[in-house]
Amino acid sequence: MFDQDESQRPDPGTHLCELGEIADGGAKGFQWGEGASAYRIFLVRQKDRVWAYIDTCPHLGTPLAYLPNRFLSEDGSQIVCSTHGARFRPQDGYCVSGPCEGKSLRPFPIEMADDKISVGQKI
Repeated sequence: MFDQDESQRPDPGTHLCELGEIADGGAKGFQWGEGASAYRIFLVRQKDRVWAYIDTCPHLGTPLAYLPNRFLSEDGSQIVCSTHGARFRPQDGYCVSGPCEGKSLRPFPIEMADDKISVGQKI
């Protein structure tokens, strides 16, 4: 089990990236701190919509991607956990198949203004 270290959580307003840095149908991960307790999130983009989630699978608590920024299925339609293949909807993080079916990824607050994506206020 990997526990996110809340003390590593970035402050609201922290700049993450520009919209153009995430390919349409792509994803991008971010990490603060090191090791198993680092605070990890990822962004998923579909056209001009972006969703953000804490990078922790609801089944085992492991990070979803085993390679940097590899959070999505080949066609980009679903988020996939590399540990056991669970699949999640990008728009709400709901698990549609796998051992955590019916559970959801934890959303992470973001704000977007002028195509700049930053950390939002805590949910």
